[in-house]
Amino acid sequence: MAGAGAAGLWAAIHAADRGPVTLVAPDPSGGSATALAQGGIAAAVAEGDDPAAHAVDTMTAGAGLSDTEAVRILTAEAPSAVAELHRRGMAFDAGGAPTLEGGHSARRVLHAGGDATGWALLLALVGAVRADRRVEWVEERVTRLLGDAGAIVGAATDGAGGEIEGDRVILATGGACGIYGRRTGPDRATGEGMAIAWDAGAALADLEFVQFHPTALDVAGRPARLLTEALRGEGAVLVDAAGRRFMDRFDPRAELAPRDVVARAIVEVRERTGGRVFLDATGISGVRERFPTAAASCAEAALDLGADRIPVAPAAHYFTGGALTDTVGRTTVRGLFACGEVACTGVHGANRLASNSLLEALVFGRRAALAEDGAGPVVGDQGGKPPVVPRAGLPLQEIRSLADRFLAVTRDGRELGTVVETLAGGGPATWTAPTLVASLLAQAALRREESRGGHFRTDFPEPHSEWRARQVVSTSGWSRVPVLG
Repeated sequence: MAGAGAAGLWAAIHAADRGPVTLVAPDPSGGSATALAQGGIAAAVAEGDDPAAHAVDTMTAGAGLSDTEAVRILTAEAPSAVAELHRRGMAFDAGGAPTLEGGHSARRVLHAGGDATGWALLLALVGAVRADRRVEWVEERVTRLLGDAGAIVGAATDGAGGEIEGDRVILATGGACGIYGRRTGPDRATGEGMAIAWDAGAALADLEFVQFHPTALDVAGRPARLLTEALRGEGAVLVDAAGRRFMDRFDPRAELAPRDVVARAIVEVRERTGGRVFLDATGISGVRERFPTAAASCAEAALDLGADRIPVAPAAHYFTGGALTDTVGRTTVRGLFACGEVACTGVHGANRLASNSLLEALVFGRRAALAEDGAGPVVGDQGGKPPVVPRAGLPLQEIRSLADRFLAVTRDGRELGTVVETLAGGGPATWTAPTLVASLLAQAALRREESRGGHFRTDFPEPHSEWRARQVVSTSGWSRVPVLG
């Protein structure tokens, strides 16, 4: 098991039912996407709601690219995942009464600690794993996978753990939004797990779809701290520099539209007016007490969430693409499984629905832990032009600058081509994980000549039916997998 966020810890707990588990990961309290998650866990547990409605909202947010069966599994198994968390002692706010977030048609998002759900979940799972004698925790990092006859049989670490053998390896190492300078997640999430999977021969998918959270703090010299979706769910509004609301001009759902819609609207208003955009949460009663994490982030920047309009702008938040898996976490390499943000299950399609990420970690982390060995997803003919693999590792700061400028909320074909050429480099094959992921992202975005969900091309601003397909890449080449249903 590689990784100790929600997906890795939940998978370790359930994999221990099959036999002894070695968990290889640094202590996640030092920085993990789970720890920073302010949103909640989406599940249709309230009266009048049901998994089918949750599935419809997930598919709608996914802009036509979500895998129907994966979505059905996610939403159908959500209530049981929440029930198991209850049994394991995790307490949700307001006695488990759900709240509303953007893109949802019902109140179905469960929170803990106000806007500190991820931290509460992490503490609960770390405690459970530490107490489980069937799990050995090695606080190192996986650096490469061990193969034998085309199957993965273990992993090598960067410390005294050396080479660890096992009947399978589950990657749960997180995403790659750390390749952006303006980001809401941890610095170290730079795609190491995706690069490890790639190096072992696994296919990756949907790399062009990066989700930008629309409301991240926008104060010079300060990190882009997340201001949770739940603020808008409880009545916070977006206004321009003149104090005018604008979201109803972009979508009838206004501030509760899916994240890709809100992010593009903010970018357009900022560019058109030359001014800033603000989140106004002053109308929410007790907002500082109900959202302590967001309030603290504002206070660090000398702003008062309960009294001030807070300057916001989009920031890289969630890496939708990753190692291609089936619905039980199997990749295209036998013995290698993946779950959480490093994986691409197809659930999120072109844009993730709010608060489905922690849920996906739980549902598919458990499924990967309990799955039988077998063949993974079939990607079809990959005989097309092979991907450009970078032959040099650029400094991370340079990659972040390129990503912020050219791989952000809006993209342009000519600029994408420049990024691909820049990242290709020269000399011996010494690419780093951030260089590889940024390069493959740019190539995927350049190939997808349409706009859909988290991928918007100014030179191809509309979706096209021929691109209703998932884009898959491996060292063998690129392919399209049509989305059915």
